[in-house]
Amino acid sequence: MEQLETVDESKPLAYDKNFKGPIKDRSCTDIICCLLFLIFIVGLVVVAYFAFQYGDPRLLVYPVNSNNEICGYGKQLGKPYLLFFDLVACGRMGVGVFVKGCPTPQICVSACPTENKVLIPTVDAKSDFKYCKDGVDATTSSKSEDALLSDEDCARYWFKSKPLINRCVPSFVIDVLEKGKDMATAVADADVNATDASGGSYGDSIIGDSLGVYGTFLKAKEYGEKIIEDVWTAWWMILIGLFLAMVFALIWIIIMRWIAGFMVWFTIFAFLGLFGFSTAWTLYQYYELKDTSDSFHIQFSVIQMTMSKPKLFLAFGIISGVILVIALLILLILCSRIRIAISLIKEGSRAVGTMMFTLICPIFPFALQIVVVGFWLTVAVFLASTGRNQSFDFNNNSSEYRYPNGSYNYENIQKATSAFFGKACDNTSLSSSEFCTFLKNQEENFVIYSQIFNLFMMFWLVNFVVALGQMTLAGAFASYYWAFEKPRDIPAFPILSSLWRCFRYHLGSMAFGSLIIAIVQMIRVLLEYVDAKLKGKENPVAKFFIKCLKCCFWCLEKFLKFLNKNAYILIAAHGKNFCTSAKNAFMLIMRNIVRVVVIDKVTDFLLFISKLVVVAFAAATSYFFFDGRIDFLSSFTPSLNFYVVPIVLVTLGSYVIASCFFSVYEMAVDTLFLCFLEDLERNDGSPEKPYYMSKDLRKILGKKNVMAPSEKKEF
Repeated sequence: MEQLETVDESKPLAYDKNFKGPIKDRSCTDIICCLLFLIFIVGLVVVAYFAFQYGDPRLLVYPVNSNNEICGYGKQLGKPYLLFFDLVACGRMGVGVFVKGCPTPQICVSACPTENKVLIPTVDAKSDFKYCKDGVDATTSSKSEDALLSDEDCARYWFKSKPLINRCVPSFVIDVLEKGKDMATAVADADVNATDASGGSYGDSIIGDSLGVYGTFLKAKEYGEKIIEDVWTAWWMILIGLFLAMVFALIWIIIMRWIAGFMVWFTIFAFLGLFGFSTAWTLYQYYELKDTSDSFHIQFSVIQMTMSKPKLFLAFGIISGVILVIALLILLILCSRIRIAISLIKEGSRAVGTMMFTLICPIFPFALQIVVVGFWLTVAVFLASTGRNQSFDFNNNSSEYRYPNGSYNYENIQKATSAFFGKACDNTSLSSSEFCTFLKNQEENFVIYSQIFNLFMMFWLVNFVVALGQMTLAGAFASYYWAFEKPRDIPAFPILSSLWRCFRYHLGSMAFGSLIIAIVQMIRVLLEYVDAKLKGKENPVAKFFIKCLKCCFWCLEKFLKFLNKNAYILIAAHGKNFCTSAKNAFMLIMRNIVRVVVIDKVTDFLLFISKLVVVAFAAATSYFFFDGRIDFLSSFTPSLNFYVVPIVLVTLGSYVIASCFFSVYEMAVDTLFLCFLEDLERNDGSPEKPYYMSKDLRKILGKKNVMAPSEKKEF
């Protein structure tokens, strides 16, 4: 059973003679959360089994007619293509047709039309009504020709079409892409016509404008194919570019120990110099122009403003002067703390250089996060396809539905799904139709709840992987800091030892911390959903509160991530449970809040500059190479459709690489900083309680270790 210390959190930490770095003799923490995490994992496996057993993602890309039947399967066997009764009306919806679907009738057909045709009730016979809804036979129908069209039982017109993703698309629209024609010319050359629901003619301009949305889709498809072709052609060059970015990021981290101080102080003095010059120049302009009547005339749309030049320069001079004075005061007050921050950043570079394998640690969490997100997306797609309940065997020639696990009719589908609810459709206590209707609703609800659960587990697992990476690195860097003589006293295999402690003792603590973040993220998703539902609603009060809640939960998530990271550092070092570690970390930070703010902002600034340098290096190098501007490499420059494609991929990839590498660096600085604060509170430099901080930090703080006479070396 873990023993908790009873200390006053407002007082500095007491000296612990037994603490010499990450504790090895520790016990399991947050066991209940660990068990809960495993139970939810089992639940995710059940949901995934349901999705993979009854889902078929191929069905999501197949067209569905107005009766929600998939073309080419079941009742529509032998009719694989979808035909729209009024394609022009669909196109007039714009790109929304790809999201909301077409509101006009749609039917499944065995082949797309091979001619352009507009039906005229007074001219065309019923035998010409080729495309009608299921169950409607125009030749035997008692309805008149006009009634068949006005009731939308049959299509009023159709175009000569070609199948595209199993949809009948007019041939002249495809010609726009293949032959480079504009839509107006293509419509005129095709000599087509179309009528609306009332029988009125659309006209060439309306047809061209409406069907242009399909041309946009086809162009996007063409661009996508060309981009894939470019990636396939230059894939090995892209990998080389990413490798060079990785090497450059590694070199940059190593030299940070020498240039960190220069970068920070140069930026500070450049900032002061800029505002000093701004203050002097604007005040000089004021004294030069104060006796004149010069003015600025500014016009924004219908608003006109006239501002006096002397007063404007005076205002800018005062603002610049106030900012300069505030910056100087902050610099004077925080000078020593900035020096501490720079020293810790240099020490972080030394720690990373001493334990080079820490740089490859983010690769594994990053890969695991990709796996988690990929698994979530796969399960979500399979779950979405279960709602269509028509996963057929392509070799089935009968009209019965066939699933990968056997042939079923609708009743059998309900029986298979009902296994999840412990009942069957033929339950004698209810009539078959009533119970199956009830069961169908439960099935739909089960899919929705499963999607929500799947999303929640994605958030939980991604944050769990982040926690695992942070705690592993924290344990390794804590081992570095608490080594009295570096690198001699650093334990062997610090990364593997830290990883073992994470899995052996602290799965529950990582699950606890990641659960909190996942819950907040789910609440944010819910707020986004509510905000989307309120769009277009005349309720400004509700919108205001939703915006406020979104802002509050965004801030809460950032704060909890910051607190979790520091809690993981103390868990890695001391082996206590999550709540105790979070409380201790919070109180330690609050006792040193100014130092925390300075180190955090200085580190953020340096990491931002570092990422910018790495990404700029990768982007510039890839640009000069793929543009053929490097003469001795011009023979290797490939012929591409879009040279920007590999450049963008290298730039984005280099940003990901830089983020992974510098996340290690950031974790090193954060861990060393918390250890430094503990070192200051627990130790006093005496032979019994020596400081573990570097000589540079002791020099800045005016501290020193008074070693025992027998000691020959001082850390």
